[in-house]
Amino acid sequence: MSTVTDTPTGTVPATVAAPASAGDRVVAPRGRRAHTRRRHGFGFWAVAFAFLSVMAFATVPAPLYVIYQARDGFPTFTTTVIFAAYGVGVVGALFLAGHLSDVHGRRPLILVSIALELVAAVLFLLWNDVSGLIVARLVTGLGVGLLTATATAHLGELRVRATGSQSSAAGASVAAGAVNLGGLSLGALVGGALAEFVGQPLMVPYVVFVVALTVAFVVVLAAPETVDRPSSPVAYRPQRLQAPEGKAGAFWVAGTAAFAALAVQGLFTSVAPSFLGTTFHVTDRLAAGATTFGVFAASAVSQIVFARLSQRAQIRLGLVLLVVGLVVLAVAAVLLQVAGFIGGGVVAGAGVGLLFKASISSAGALVEPERRGGVLAATFLIAYAGLTVPVVAVGAALLVLPTLPVLLGYVVFVVVLALVAGTRLAARA
Repeated sequence: MSTVTDTPTGTVPATVAAPASAGDRVVAPRGRRAHTRRRHGFGFWAVAFAFLSVMAFATVPAPLYVIYQARDGFPTFTTTVIFAAYGVGVVGALFLAGHLSDVHGRRPLILVSIALELVAAVLFLLWNDVSGLIVARLVTGLGVGLLTATATAHLGELRVRATGSQSSAAGASVAAGAVNLGGLSLGALVGGALAEFVGQPLMVPYVVFVVALTVAFVVVLAAPETVDRPSSPVAYRPQRLQAPEGKAGAFWVAGTAAFAALAVQGLFTSVAPSFLGTTFHVTDRLAAGATTFGVFAASAVSQIVFARLSQRAQIRLGLVLLVVGLVVLAVAAVLLQVAGFIGGGVVAGAGVGLLFKASISSAGALVEPERRGGVLAATFLIAYAGLTVPVVAVGAALLVLPTLPVLLGYVVFVVVLALVAGTRLAARA
């Protein structure tokens, strides 16, 4: 006996009743090997672990920049250039290859992503002057760009096949968002803690992640594939920043809201540790990592805590938290209150999580499942431009302007953009 399960990659017949030894097998996508529901469940957790590890590795250097800066004597602008290399890598990978998992499969791209992160870790260990940091961050970004849309789509597909229920895709979406931003928070905390309490702070954090990424690579090898092999060759073309037909307004509103959300996160993964050191004279490495951790952790937790709210309610609450948090941060910067600066960042981070999740969910819902990887890649491409472009502008502005006016200008820009895009996104929800 069999039923038809509507999965994120299309309608696939799934074997429901089978001999007990078959383990409730699910018929594979065209040209792929069949696996059991249990194997798909394992694959879900394997991909989630890999997603977490890669995203965590992406922020490990955030609390270490002050150490590199003190050692080599480079200005804050150089920090933003190093960070920009990461953004260029993410955007470049999303543009060139972020959509290819719709054709070539989810698992191969995830494995390539992990391999790139391992290369970056080795670069950090062996070539850690400024030029080496730029190259290592570029490679890190390439891996993240390959992973984000691919892993987000894969988690949903694996969960649906593991449970046999299309409704489980919603829970997988929450998990993907929490793992994405939760990984970014974990990496900063681990990097800061290891740098503070363990010797060789520019070596040990990367060794730890070499181990974690190696484990991730091995377990993903066992994850089932969920994408059909193409019946005929598909011509390569870069990712198009093109809205689905007839849905341009909804696509660009979702992308702009995601851009604004990650612009907040960009502040805390690049120049915030320098702000803490120069403006508030907080040079503790763990404090720098904990600040970034708090912002990203709030983003992940808010998605889980408020998951039962309607999408419109999540967007509105996210906007309130983002705006209030950034206003508190700005006032604290003027009054030199470090607790307010960190607390405002955490509150804003909670708003970012809700706004970002709603943006990605809205974009993914615009197309049929088999085209979702490409649309998600395009949306992540816009979002990661928000993580990069404003931060580079901040670094350039710091060459000619004092820290405080640059920070206040950044806050005003993000608040206005988030309110405009978020209000329109809520209206469409």
